[in-house]
Amino acid sequence: MPIKKVLLAAPRGFCAGVDRAITIVEDCLEIFGKPVYVKHQIVHNKHVVADLGQKGAITVEDISEIPDGATVVFSAHGSPPEHYALARTKKLNLIDATCPLVTKVHLEVHRYHKLGYAIVYIGHRGHVEAMGVISELPERIEFVEDLADVENLQIDSGNKIVCLSQTTLSVAETSTIVARLKEKFPGIEFPPGEDICYATTNRQEAVRQMAAECDILLVVGSKNSSNSNRLRETAIAAGTISYLIDDLTDIQPEWLEHAAVVGISAGASAPEHLVLEITRFFEQGGAQVEEKNYVKETMTFPEPKNLSEAKRRIGKK
Repeated sequence: MPIKKVLLAAPRGFCAGVDRAITIVEDCLEIFGKPVYVKHQIVHNKHVVADLGQKGAITVEDISEIPDGATVVFSAHGSPPEHYALARTKKLNLIDATCPLVTKVHLEVHRYHKLGYAIVYIGHRGHVEAMGVISELPERIEFVEDLADVENLQIDSGNKIVCLSQTTLSVAETSTIVARLKEKFPGIEFPPGEDICYATTNRQEAVRQMAAECDILLVVGSKNSSNSNRLRETAIAAGTISYLIDDLTDIQPEWLEHAAVVGISAGASAPEHLVLEITRFFEQGGAQVEEKNYVKETMTFPEPKNLSEAKRRIGKK
């Protein structure tokens, strides 16, 4: 069956935190020269990492691999306190690209701990963002990944309790966990602003609404991208077949055999040019492309202060 229509979800692709992090690495390469070291993938997308690598960015997982005094960018996902301490010991020129919405959760950990709260954190075990948050106070945070973890929680009912979460979780799945936490701990509190970030929420809602109009929904994003995986799960939960693809080459012909309408979205770390390559592929086969706008995003984040100061020193705006 030929593809008749392609629906593009909007918003999709880069969020403000990802855009900021990539720009930080590019600015560092221009200001400080190459190589610039990046601790962990700057964002979870293999195409972005490869592109920055060609420009002179070297991605490492261990700070000990970085020469003393070199320039290093910490990834958008957040980092444990000990990594900052080691960077100071090695006299690294550290530029922190942690997404401000992730930093918010790190700060909440300490704020609520000082106020005497027991802290419950919802996240995915092994994800670098979650590991960074937990490492702030590893003995004081109760980690929850699913409903079974909620049932196993042992917190004195007389304690003040607050619930924090990873920024890239499934909104629907997290709401189920939150509902059970409220049943088990009626007095549990939540930060004034949601921890799940605006971009994650917006992209999931766009996919949820668009899924009903598609025979198949493709999500552009790398396999290690939490928010991209959540988009695929959102489409499947809405009753639509969905696949996570890094780029055009991942599309399998058999996926399209019984599809007339294909939906496309992209995770917050997926470049727009990958989406455009896929839409051109379908257009060449005669499909019409329609963009479905659900939410307009205007969020921006300031660059790190020490990077702004470095720019001023060399007269760069």
